[in-house]
Amino acid sequence: MIKTTILCVIFTIATGIQVYAQEIIEDVVKDADTIMKNDTISIAIDSVKQPFQKMKIDGVAAVIGENVILDSDVDIAYQQLVSEGVSIAEVSRCELAGSLFESKLYAHHAIQDSIEVKDAEVNSMVDQQLSYMTNELGTVEKVLKFYKKDDLTDFKKELFEINKSNRLSEQMRSKIIKDIEITPEEIREFFNDIPIEERPLFGTEIELAQIVIEPEITAEEEQKVVDRLNQFREDIVENGSSFATKAVLYSQDPGSKSTGGKYTLDRQTNFAKEFKDVAFSLQEEEVSEPFKTDFGWHIVKVDKIRGEEIDVRHILLVPEVTKKSEEKAKKLIDSLRTILVSGSIDFKEAAQKFSDEKETREDGGQLINPTTGDTHFELTKIDPILYDQVSKLKTKEVSLVIPDQDRQGRVKYKLITVLNRYDEHIADYAKDYLKIQELALRKKQIDAIRKWQEEKILDTYIKVNGEYRNCEYSGNWLKKEK
Repeated sequence: MIKTTILCVIFTIATGIQVYAQEIIEDVVKDADTIMKNDTISIAIDSVKQPFQKMKIDGVAAVIGENVILDSDVDIAYQQLVSEGVSIAEVSRCELAGSLFESKLYAHHAIQDSIEVKDAEVNSMVDQQLSYMTNELGTVEKVLKFYKKDDLTDFKKELFEINKSNRLSEQMRSKIIKDIEITPEEIREFFNDIPIEERPLFGTEIELAQIVIEPEITAEEEQKVVDRLNQFREDIVENGSSFATKAVLYSQDPGSKSTGGKYTLDRQTNFAKEFKDVAFSLQEEEVSEPFKTDFGWHIVKVDKIRGEEIDVRHILLVPEVTKKSEEKAKKLIDSLRTILVSGSIDFKEAAQKFSDEKETREDGGQLINPTTGDTHFELTKIDPILYDQVSKLKTKEVSLVIPDQDRQGRVKYKLITVLNRYDEHIADYAKDYLKIQELALRKKQIDAIRKWQEEKILDTYIKVNGEYRNCEYSGNWLKKEK
């Protein structure tokens, strides 16, 4: 159970073709025993303007509720792992099948429990996913070839269903564990139940702080991009130029450039507030004036309004940093390091006064571990680049000036210091209470998911076919009597 659950989380499973017509689903369920005896099945699919047509698809691996899992879905799962650089040497088809079964079980019951996933959220995920694929492989055509697809529209529809199913599955898992809490007594019992020789070894940990100096962007460079965006807008509004074409040619947003700057969003979509405020103030086909966010300068066009959702396109331009600004920033951070090393000012005070990083400035530059949410970083698990920068630093020592880049690729400079260092040690209840609490809570959540899965497998229509009936699953997918 735990292994297949981890597999579900580690990678995005390509879950294949969905059968939409409810009447056909019911027929499949009713006649499943007959269907499963055949290598292939023929199903009727509903076309928007045409009568039902017969379509032959590949072998059925399993039916989970209303979800059909095909043999090819397992193949696609392998392909997805390879494309993400995951080693598949020790991953069996049975494990992949088991993780698919779990994902579909969650998705099925998410629908039963009236959990909703908004189309705008899924469309945005598809747009970003396709853009990432295109950047990795070079062109949309190469993406289609890699995934053995003939048509971009059909591929996007398939990605939509995959992402929607995965989001339903994620939300169902979240719902299962949402209200699970753990008491101090349960934490104590969890720790005491671990034999001394089996207690976890916590690696060396450090707490870090940094000061970031960003070169100033001059008013002249800002005006250059505003003027250019105004020219784009004039060409589009006055001369009928294609917004999408200009986005492909000129936009500096890697997440949407290849799709003509396209995004689908609603008010809850995780976009910059300024961006959403402008986008939702426009009418269909209207193009905004240039406006600024933390990412740069934009113009936005609304393609379509569908209730609370809108389809938009945007062009992002990022002002350049001049060499003069870079030199000024470098001179400032060199001076800061000299003062810090001399002891004339402590690191926290310097960060609060001079750092350009808003997220950490008020806390004296102290970094938060995004994985754990606390201030501790385990040396063996931090980003390799950060490891190289801090692994040899002594406590309170200030690093050399480190060149870095912001999210637009512009240069910035930083200084890092180690606030505290905690050596490798066997888990100690008092010293490592928060970590032990996390482990105990995680175990309780896993136990709850296991119990839920065992109950729902018995309550759900499940049929496993062919070679997959010979697998040894952690879950009772074959519904064998215990």
